[in-house]
Amino acid sequence: MLKNDYKVFQQEFKSLFAAIPYDNYVNNNISVYEGHYTSVIYAFLSSLGFEVKTEDHTNFGRVDMTMIGPDSIFIIEFKVDMPDETAIYQIETKKYYEKYLSENKKIYLIGIHFDSAERNIINFEWKKI
Repeated sequence: MLKNDYKVFQQEFKSLFAAIPYDNYVNNNISVYEGHYTSVIYAFLSSLGFEVKTEDHTNFGRVDMTMIGPDSIFIIEFKVDMPDETAIYQIETKKYYEKYLSENKKIYLIGIHFDSAERNIINFEWKKI
């Protein structure tokens, strides 16, 4: 992420979710919950030493996840079984990024869409503010 190589970022997370055994999904419906995917990514990024906030409150709602790097801030929104455009659209319309404008860092918006049947990422989009 710090190198802004979002194809690699996406592939790393697709591989991570592909490695979660199907047994974890048997007899439960955890795959339909956004919190499941958020928790996995939170644990991964936190274990690498990144400053990561979940349910990051703003004046218009809560960002699913914010990662703060030395030169960049990443505003991340997750969606499960939703139309592709909803994640970035939500970040933009609710202006989740505004609370970080005074940080004088690059700000990136990231939308990650999951499919509960696939139990993985089906769409990944990003843009720089």
